Amino acid sequence: MTTVSDRATVVLAPNPGIMTLDGTNTYVLREPGAARSVVVDPGPLDEAHLARVLELAGEVALVLVTHHHGDHTEAVPRFAELTGAPTRAVSPEHCVGAEPLADGEVIEVDGLTVQVLHTPGHTADSACFLLPAEDVLLSGDTILGRGTTIVAHPDGRLGPYLDSLRALQELVVTGHVQRILPAHGPVVDDPAAVVDFYLTHREQRLEQVRRAVAAGDTTAQQVVERVYADVDRSLWPAAERSVAAQLEHLGH
Repeated sequence: MTTVSDRATVVLAPNPGIMTLDGTNTYVLREPGAARSVVVDPGPLDEAHLARVLELAGEVALVLVTHHHGDHTEAVPRFAELTGAPTRAVSPEHCVGAEPLADGEVIEVDGLTVQVLHTPGHTADSACFLLPAEDVLLSGDTILGRGTTIVAHPDGRLGPYLDSLRALQELVVTGHVQRILPAHGPVVDDPAAVVDFYLTHREQRLEQVRRAVAAGDTTAQQVVERVYADVDRSLWPAAERSVAAQLEHLGH
């Protein structure tokens, strides 16, 4: 476990992989001096991981979920059993004893303020959580600590993802986000550069897909074989989902 801000500590889940990088970052949030905590993304169902989270979290007032993928939510039912705390997510099916999250909603827990930002794109139910007291953003998989994320078509869609990135870019430009705590990888201390890179990367990939279509490619697989030829083939299945999202965005 590592303290990453005055209000946030991260517990790394033991599920490293191609898509999860070092593993899932489970965050424990607490206002300095407060007794109760908020836990973000309990992660995979691993009892040792949950025990570490509980040791740090103490009394859990609320569990928040950034999106529905299993490396973030598999432990939600078990963690609800262990803590008795309600769980809230954008998707109703991942809520336990509480209402779904709403865009722009402000949550208060013992002095801790968390603002909910619905940021669809990676998935339809992706959310980020802003800690306005520190200008810190918990970005889920919308922005990673290393590399770029996928647009998980058909649930994820490129148009909404670009809109979400632009919304986060505006928060960075206005000074409301000065650090990013991602669900995978290290803390992002230069959010302006990273968000700009994400937007530029997406535009470049989109142009590559346009050219591939113009060259006669008609399927996501064909586009991946052309555009991602220099990328590790183990990433091609994920790339196909992103390309499918790009083809949909282009009207193909």
